[in-house]
Amino acid sequence: MFMFLIILFTIGSYLLSFFFSFFQEFYACQTKLPATYGPPSYPIIGCLISFYRNRRCLLDWYTDLLSVSPTQTIALRRLGARRTIVTANPENVEHVLKTNFSNFPKGKPFTEILGDLLGCGIFNVDGELWSTQRKLASHEFSTKSLREFVVMTLQEEVENRLIPLLEAAVEAKSVLDLQDLLRRFAFDIVCRVSLGTDPSCLDLSLPIPPLVKAFDAASEISAMRAMAPVYGIWKAKKLFNLGAERKLKEAIKLVHDAVSEIVKTKKRVLENDREGKRESDLLSRLLLAGHGEEVVRDMVISFIMAGRDTTSAAMTWLFWLLSKHQNSEEMIVKEVKSLLDDGEKAIDFEVLKGMDFLKASLCESMRLYPPVPWDSKHAMFDDVLPDGTSVRKGDRVTYFPYGMGRMEKLWGKDRFEFRPDRWFQETGNDQTLKSVSPYKFPVFQAGPRVCLGKEMAMIQMKYVVASILRRFEIKPVFDNEPAFAPLLTAHMVGGLKVMVNRRDGNGDI
Repeated sequence: MFMFLIILFTIGSYLLSFFFSFFQEFYACQTKLPATYGPPSYPIIGCLISFYRNRRCLLDWYTDLLSVSPTQTIALRRLGARRTIVTANPENVEHVLKTNFSNFPKGKPFTEILGDLLGCGIFNVDGELWSTQRKLASHEFSTKSLREFVVMTLQEEVENRLIPLLEAAVEAKSVLDLQDLLRRFAFDIVCRVSLGTDPSCLDLSLPIPPLVKAFDAASEISAMRAMAPVYGIWKAKKLFNLGAERKLKEAIKLVHDAVSEIVKTKKRVLENDREGKRESDLLSRLLLAGHGEEVVRDMVISFIMAGRDTTSAAMTWLFWLLSKHQNSEEMIVKEVKSLLDDGEKAIDFEVLKGMDFLKASLCESMRLYPPVPWDSKHAMFDDVLPDGTSVRKGDRVTYFPYGMGRMEKLWGKDRFEFRPDRWFQETGNDQTLKSVSPYKFPVFQAGPRVCLGKEMAMIQMKYVVASILRRFEIKPVFDNEPAFAPLLTAHMVGGLKVMVNRRDGNGDI
């Protein structure tokens, strides 16, 4: 009987998808929409066959389709999914993220995918709930005290944990997975800054904390929901608690329970603090502002999710690119050496602000390998994008940083090359960093939902890369180009296996 219900529900999902797709096609024919570009599409099934064939290489498939579209925009219809518009056109991106922002919320289809994990956190809500959290978080992220706390935390984590691990690898002549190391580091930092707790992920003598494993599982399975060829299948599995959805439910319970316990403990500490000492972490700030435990839990889970894998992914790809471009690495080392007066000064916020070539290198790395390769909104009402593409109510509109970084129209014929100098302009006898439109380079989003942690992320990445490169040379043990895998945030398939050597043979510049 149970299996019969599963089959019945699955068939029902397909039938609903069938009728949804049929009426989409019928409506498109009746209203004579302007011509759009995309993969071969057939009645009823749309581009389902092409989508299924390319499901394991969607990023490059979309990029190839966009590169031959005159507008850098494509439209996809397939059985079992909403009509999807994918664009690499900066004017369209600005229209969606800023000009007509109110018409393009994340939307219910998106929030359903991540709602189990992120709840009512800032990255998974729209409207008044988003606006309220945004104002609160914006105030906290803009404080000088939080920035100083981040730099202090970075200094402790780098000097007391990261550098000794790299020194040990030099002595043992052992191979390290640098991606794993940077992910552990980032989780320690984001937990210390967001929660005021230290998971000690960089202590390799300890097992990986269950919270880390649960975050990994929940992120991966949630991402696979969005990439399923037929949308209704994951809902059927969730309804009957089967397969990956059962694992997701277990992982989310662990994440929610663990973070809720941290929130309760922090609240008790604050209530018993008779001296009125103000804690620096975000959790304390949110609780002191009077917000409920569940709202605070969802907010900090969003912060952890956003801050953990994005910075580690960006740094991983930069280290790999620098191993192939020694001149760029030497320029970063020279810049850091100059700013630190040959090691006489410590890295602080003012020093970090002067690391222009390092910032350009990070931007160039994220242009080619963006930590979030795509992001989607859903149209509340019919609209027309600046390039003439018609959008109907309910359509998914995806802006595509990965593809944008590979458009000749945006970045020139050398778009596939790693060239940090493209981020500079001549100013008299000097070179200064260009101001590049965030709608051409939307790796931190743009408009009203621009990433609040943008400055913090850049501070962290600069600090870590500078601290490592001033002391060590990083050499990948394999020459082949790694694979780029998109989940909620992208990562390098198989990690980045490296050997570590002291720079100039003495551990200093």
